[in-house]
Amino acid sequence: MSKRAETQHKSAPVSLRNILAVDAAKAVHAAEHLLGRQGTALPGKAALTIAPSVLQDLAGQVRKTTFAVCGTNGKTTVNNLLCAFLEAEGHTVVCNRLGANMLNGIAAAFAEAADHTGRLEAAYACLEVDEASALRVFAYVRPDYLILTNLFRDQLDRYGEIDLMMEKLEAAIRQVPDLKLIINADDPLSVYLAQKSGHPYCCYGISEPTQDGEQTHAKEVREGRFCKYCGALLAYEFYHYSQMGVWRCPQCGFSRPDPVHTAAGILHENGLTFYADGQPVRTGMQGLYTVYNILAVISALAEDGHGGKEELFQTVLDRYQPQFGRSERFRIGRSCVLLNLAKNPAGFNQNIAAVLEDRSPKDLIIAINDNEQDGTDVSWLWDVDFDRMRDESIRSVTVSGIRALDMQLRLKYVEIPSLVSENTEEAIARKLEDGCGNLYVLVNYTALFAAHRYLKKKEEEV
Repeated sequence: MSKRAETQHKSAPVSLRNILAVDAAKAVHAAEHLLGRQGTALPGKAALTIAPSVLQDLAGQVRKTTFAVCGTNGKTTVNNLLCAFLEAEGHTVVCNRLGANMLNGIAAAFAEAADHTGRLEAAYACLEVDEASALRVFAYVRPDYLILTNLFRDQLDRYGEIDLMMEKLEAAIRQVPDLKLIINADDPLSVYLAQKSGHPYCCYGISEPTQDGEQTHAKEVREGRFCKYCGALLAYEFYHYSQMGVWRCPQCGFSRPDPVHTAAGILHENGLTFYADGQPVRTGMQGLYTVYNILAVISALAEDGHGGKEELFQTVLDRYQPQFGRSERFRIGRSCVLLNLAKNPAGFNQNIAAVLEDRSPKDLIIAINDNEQDGTDVSWLWDVDFDRMRDESIRSVTVSGIRALDMQLRLKYVEIPSLVSENTEEAIARKLEDGCGNLYVLVNYTALFAAHRYLKKKEEEV
């Protein structure tokens, strides 16, 4: 148990206002469940309206360790996999599993985990935290570890340029003086942020060339290709995707730190197999980003004293079911459907790579919305390497969503024909009926909800 957690965990009486706040959150959650809604932030909003201090009070009752997970891509998977391992060890964990990762969503997770007297009996907390919200969240919740998965450009109209987002995240980190960072050594932006914050940090990374890196086009957009210290162009021994790889600045000496936790021997065959810190790991999930996500979890567990349990970790991986559109699979009649979130250039490029790892015939649906939660600026579509989709294994491409025509135009520029469907559900229904039986559905944020709801319904009908 950290000294801070020991200090915060007290048996002081719970205020009546906190009890009312927790009960109100539970009532809202129950009402949402009856309406078929899940994972929203409304219970947390109700709790904070009644008792603004309820989140701080509940977070202070976590007995051992609080983990926060930030980063552009991979937060939900890392957070949920970390939680699954701790639960497999027999611990009670507070976790915002469905990705409600702003202040109200995190308050909801704590309120729902508390009992009706406003007390929390949890050894750990695993919290996915939106980067732009971290400054507000860390004013109430003081994590012991921050896992930073990566930093890419994401939703320009909401986050602004990546430098502005990094400044916000650095300010959040500085609010927690004894915070330790767990970062991706292959990402120069994450390393720079960790060094600039002055906090201690531990690194993970992939220290050898990978199949993905060899096949990735050299023209792929790299967000962090210039040194953040001196502005020089970074030199790469090799890179995996986007700005990820083994890098150094030839001018000022800024360079990739040696990772404490590493992956090697990565093979893409019916999922992934590789070695993490010399121990074999296998998973049915796809994509090089999955290796990074698993490494992040292994690093966090090792740093908190949970290392040396490789057999249990593999069991957790074997049982792990991806949550809500994070490489989520559905079996509907004769069709296998994979649903995945793709909301920025780096993430979309890795989704394309994962699609191409599967060499069997497939149909592809891409749904793009421009609602407020998605980011209303969809110019990022022009930074995605869509020409890699000119592949004989992709039998058809259907575009859908509010910005379907923008997506069709983007594909036309790389000479990929596509069909337009009025909405995502209709597109899926058509391919379940006349497709080749192997369907990939790539969606941005708000399109995810409708697609997930429809696929779940169809799966249950069969």
